[in-house]
Amino acid sequence: MTTTDRLGVFDGLVEVLEDSWPLFGDDAPTPAEVSRRLHAVLGVPRVPGVAEADVRVEAEWVRGDLSGRELSWDAGFGPRVRGRLLRPLDGPQRLPAAVFLHCHGGMKRFGLDKLADGADGRPVHPSLAGVRDALYGGRAPAEELARRGHLVLVHDAYGWGSRRLPVAAMPARSEAVAELELAARELAAGAPLDEAATYDVHAGPAEDAIAKALGLLGTSWAGLIAREDLLALDVLRATGEALDGVALVGLSGGGARAAIASALRPTPEGGIGRVVVAAMVSTLRDVLAEHVHSHTWAFMTPGLARVGDWPDVVAAAAPRPLHVHYATRDRLFPRGGMTRADEVIRRRYTGAGAAQAYSASFADVGHSFDAAAQQTAFDWLETPGPVPGPSSPEVAR
Repeated sequence: MTTTDRLGVFDGLVEVLEDSWPLFGDDAPTPAEVSRRLHAVLGVPRVPGVAEADVRVEAEWVRGDLSGRELSWDAGFGPRVRGRLLRPLDGPQRLPAAVFLHCHGGMKRFGLDKLADGADGRPVHPSLAGVRDALYGGRAPAEELARRGHLVLVHDAYGWGSRRLPVAAMPARSEAVAELELAARELAAGAPLDEAATYDVHAGPAEDAIAKALGLLGTSWAGLIAREDLLALDVLRATGEALDGVALVGLSGGGARAAIASALRPTPEGGIGRVVVAAMVSTLRDVLAEHVHSHTWAFMTPGLARVGDWPDVVAAAAPRPLHVHYATRDRLFPRGGMTRADEVIRRRYTGAGAAQAYSASFADVGHSFDAAAQQTAFDWLETPGPVPGPSSPEVAR
């Protein structure tokens, strides 16, 4: 009796399931059906209105050619969400806008701080420099986009930064695993780990345990994150400073967040304009064999393959303008899966009569959104052309 690679299931199971219900988009779901299924599979709770969120300006600052506001708002449970709103110092009152979504990055102690610094212009922890070097070309990418003339909001997702779960509240079973890992790492290092590294040792196994509770409640990591991303989008629009059609931009888990939020709000009334997904697109069928266990619960939601294939989700909001950056040496995705995903997305956009609205770049790099890829994506964001999106009512700042 054999098993399918290292999936932990017996050979033949995938075929049994394919004979039982549609998988990987085999039933060619329409974009509207993909959006409906995605909402149900992720278990996305009701998104609160901005008035319910009680948005507060905690601080304001000017640093060089940027000005910033430290924000917070209430997501309805848990600690207040921390956000940072950036704009060019001498820009007009209303600007093209983007919500820049942070990655998973194996680091949950920090979220938005991966993408932008505060008033002093320094990362809040030394480990963030390593994350930026590995993933973002050594840059704070949200700041770079703001300097180019965008209003940019970054915020902590559920489970990260200000929205992280205290270690004392983590499940006992995952804590037993974390304590063993922590002891091994401290023995190897010859010294105790600092608070940030210690937190991430605890947060890794807790993600698995928390996923079980969220599933029991009818939601998921991705469902709660999507709810908070859509709320952040509404918070940005409600400032009255964003031009119509707010862009969503993200690398890796941030790219998955951008694709999911876009699919959940596929119409212009949702307020989303252009979408950039970096190093986060492949067919799920190709990922399954060797790469599925490399991914987080924030992406691999149970039932996701019954929604459609991942490129069906990424393309669900066609003809909304979409740019996908493919990192061809990405160890999280097979090259063939990227190529096939690109083909699927192109077909979807061509079928929607919007072939020119889909842009793709393939780079011979590892899992990253480096300076060159950012340049390509940011140039694309500024390409002239209509982007759907209704006017947003201005509210008091």
